[in-house]
Amino acid sequence: MSRRGGKLLLVAAMLLLGVSSTAAEDAQVNTIQDIFRHLLTCWRPPSPAKARPLDITVVVSFNRAGNILGHPRITYESAEASDNDRLQYRIAVMEALQRCTPMPFTDAMAGAAAGRPFAIQFRNRKTSPPTQERRA
Repeated sequence: MSRRGGKLLLVAAMLLLGVSSTAAEDAQVNTIQDIFRHLLTCWRPPSPAKARPLDITVVVSFNRAGNILGHPRITYESAEASDNDRLQYRIAVMEALQRCTPMPFTDAMAGAAAGRPFAIQFRNRKTSPPTQERRA
């Protein structure tokens, strides 16, 4: 990671740690799919005026109480993204995590999810339709 990219991630992590969090919904999280669904309800991508659409993936772990364990780690960003695009999306991801934590785990799910890393994909790009090959 470049020095500048590291600074962008640090800014986003500081934003996450500096603001208190609240749960986005009262629904209990009882399955792994519920974790992904719950996090995506909190996702608010930056407006197109602030950043071009991109895809971003963050790896995050939770403790039994549903709070973030350690530091979330960005593991993927669309290659064509500018530094500003990356910063805006990193901030949006950290804000989504703030809105959704503590994760409202059921007792059974709390034990199963605690300490386990989850790779959460936030997709904001439209996928192009598959191209059709022509046969000669």
